Amino acid sequence: MRTVFMVAEKPSLAQSIAKILSKGSCLTRKGLNGACSVHEYTGSFTGQNVRFKMTSVCGHVMSLDFIGKYNNWDKVDPAELFSKAPTEKKEANPKLNMVKFLQVEAKGCDYVVLWLDCDKEGENICFEVLDAIQPVMNKSYGNDRTVYRAKFSSITDTDICNAMNRLGEPNRNEALSVDARQELDLRIGCAFTRFQTKYFQGKYGNLDSSLISFGPCQTPTLGFCVERHDKIQSFKPEAYWVIQAKVFRGKDSPLILDWDRVRVFDRDVGQMFVNMAKTAKEAKVDSVSKKEKAKQRPLALNTVEMLRVASSALGMAPQHTMQIAERLYTQGYISYPRTETTHYPENFDLKGTLKQQANSSFWGETVKALLSEGINRPRKGVDAGDHPPITPMRAASESELGSDGWRLYDYITRHFIATVSPDCKYLQTTISFSIATESFTCSGKTLISAGYTEVMPWQGIPLEEALPVCERGDVFTVDEIKLLEKQTNPPDYLTEAELITLMEKHGIGTDASIPVHINNVCQRNYVTVESGRKLKPTNLGIVLVHGYYKIDADLVLPTIRSAVEKQLNLISLGKANFQQVLQHTLDIFKRKFHYFVDSIAGMDELMEVSFSPIAASGKPLSRCGKCHRFMKYIQAKPSRLHCSHCDETYSLPQNGAIKLYKELKCPLDEFELVLWTSGSRGKSYPVCPYCFSNPPFRDMKKGMGCNECTHPSCQHSLNSLGIGQCVECETGVLVFDPTSGPKWRMACNKCNVVVHFFEHAHKVQVSQDSCDSCEASLVIVDFNKTRSPLPDGETQHTGCVFCDPVFQDLVELKHATMRHPMHRAGGARRGRGKGRGRRPVGRGNPKKPKDKMAALAAYFV
Repeated sequence: MRTVFMVAEKPSLAQSIAKILSKGSCLTRKGLNGACSVHEYTGSFTGQNVRFKMTSVCGHVMSLDFIGKYNNWDKVDPAELFSKAPTEKKEANPKLNMVKFLQVEAKGCDYVVLWLDCDKEGENICFEVLDAIQPVMNKSYGNDRTVYRAKFSSITDTDICNAMNRLGEPNRNEALSVDARQELDLRIGCAFTRFQTKYFQGKYGNLDSSLISFGPCQTPTLGFCVERHDKIQSFKPEAYWVIQAKVFRGKDSPLILDWDRVRVFDRDVGQMFVNMAKTAKEAKVDSVSKKEKAKQRPLALNTVEMLRVASSALGMAPQHTMQIAERLYTQGYISYPRTETTHYPENFDLKGTLKQQANSSFWGETVKALLSEGINRPRKGVDAGDHPPITPMRAASESELGSDGWRLYDYITRHFIATVSPDCKYLQTTISFSIATESFTCSGKTLISAGYTEVMPWQGIPLEEALPVCERGDVFTVDEIKLLEKQTNPPDYLTEAELITLMEKHGIGTDASIPVHINNVCQRNYVTVESGRKLKPTNLGIVLVHGYYKIDADLVLPTIRSAVEKQLNLISLGKANFQQVLQHTLDIFKRKFHYFVDSIAGMDELMEVSFSPIAASGKPLSRCGKCHRFMKYIQAKPSRLHCSHCDETYSLPQNGAIKLYKELKCPLDEFELVLWTSGSRGKSYPVCPYCFSNPPFRDMKKGMGCNECTHPSCQHSLNSLGIGQCVECETGVLVFDPTSGPKWRMACNKCNVVVHFFEHAHKVQVSQDSCDSCEASLVIVDFNKTRSPLPDGETQHTGCVFCDPVFQDLVELKHATMRHPMHRAGGARRGRGKGRGRRPVGRGNPKKPKDKMAALAAYFV
């Protein structure tokens, strides 16, 4: 029996698709990577009985990066990144072992059906999967086709079964357009980012951003925000005058009339018109017009409109909105949320989709009325050729979806119902008056039929006081005529919704990447999100954009990126050559980069005005090992130490607190140690500022603290304080924290595992001896007589934390509270021992005890 291997983009999608296709009769098991399951069943494929294996990836299998040596910021000229630096595809998440997992499961399979998301990124992942599995699949017989692509827009029985019956092929051109975008963004972004980060962080101490990043899409996005800020700053209010007239007839309520000239910018001219109007005591009705008008129902919903409304009406950030929309999609509540289309295909089952909402307590009555009276065909929108508009695929309740999930689903459903509802109809009445030589009007709206606004009440016609019934020639008494002084107002800061509109208009990013670019400018501290989700640029964001304008406006204007996006789109359509587009774009930006480097003094002049020199920043903390003077601790991101005498800056671990470590010194370089801590419930370890940036041993890397240092005899090193291999991660070692008493602990030097032990012990030390069973270092514990938990009133005991039964009840595993998951700078990993599987500190790499993992699990929870 032949085997068909099927791959979806997420584990939850694989489960849903397998359940539909197998009619609920599949067998499920965990895959070797622990993250993905495999669903197996038998069925028919291309007219033969086959075994199906359905599994998934977790997004992209591979990511693009430079080869190892070109990731060293200190040794590589950023200009080399445009052409000289080779790139390679690396596993996007090495911990998942995704390539190995796919190869194990696909080995010996005859066919593959790709159920990746149906967009350009999905096509790209298709080929990442094929590159991994085709070498291990069975060879095809003759010209037999072995690779199939499923196209679907929602996780419903109908859509999934239709996709299985109409299998196509993956689109190589669309995948190539994604490869081109990835390589352009990597090379251009890294070159500019590395240069300006090193240049400005080496000169200024209060930039408050760990990375001064540049991105071909990110920078124009910031440019829009700063452009609006500049308009606000340069705005000069101007006074203008309007005439307001109040008239009445009998006992009717008075009417406020609007002046037909609207406004004048000269007070004397305004006063002249007022004087002329005041000569009349009556207002004469010149005309009464009544027109029936319609407010059109909305176009079908696409991604950009969903993001706009979620930000402006629901107060949800674009990236958060997309995460929720993707969850609703994978759970089968809505159709695919990434689409540019606002037009339903002719064969779309509008009535069937609407029927599913008939029992809702919120809009059920409206839906039933529509079904009985007949639905309206949605307005003709744009068919971008990707996916149908975003549509609710089944009924839901708030308890099923949670707060934000329900709010988004509620809007999507109301929008869909509105698209098949009648237009909102109202009667607009306009009365024209003449008072002496001046003309005035007043108007009002009366609702005729609510139409779609019944489900979207926020777009309804507001209730207004009815205008009096009158006809041409009627006379009203003038109550008052006055001249009002007003001022022109500056524009407000851009809202996220307005920024999304600008990005779409100028072709910056795609419907999928727009939320990412907006999130990036916020994360980099270039803009802050104010009340009403307004985006206010920070000093750093403003200076960067002004600097780009000063040196080369093309770097910040949307024109070049918009042109690049068009070229990438031509690649996806097979109308442009991948290599030619890539090379041409890189050549342009390489020349711009060289000009930017040569002209950086122009931006530096702006920086000097807004930021403090690094020598004038920070507070004295620890002594330099070279000149023995105090170095200043600069707390603003990225936190670092600066020696003004030597004019040297030293990196530190990020996202934690830094303090002096007992004035102790590193035995290698005489620098005073500092202590990094993530808080009372987290972990802490000492750091030598010099060693942190200049690893002293070959098996160390940048960004390592003393808890990873392989010095053979230093009292702070891994050799002196390391106890045993981490109970959770493969590469970490549990290192004793001598500063943690009386709530003693040891913490993994790789992950966030923290083991609390021997609370209230008087003294805890790491012994030079090792455990016979597991090779972990023994621990010597001293208790006071009055508080000793040891048997028979003993006050001292030496034993293994993992194996000694005396210690079992005194040990507790926890996870450190981190301010940010990437708490270490550089994220470097320490090398293993030289071929012996032992840690390079002379004491053996403690192995995880096999027979006592169950015991560890029992009390390490």
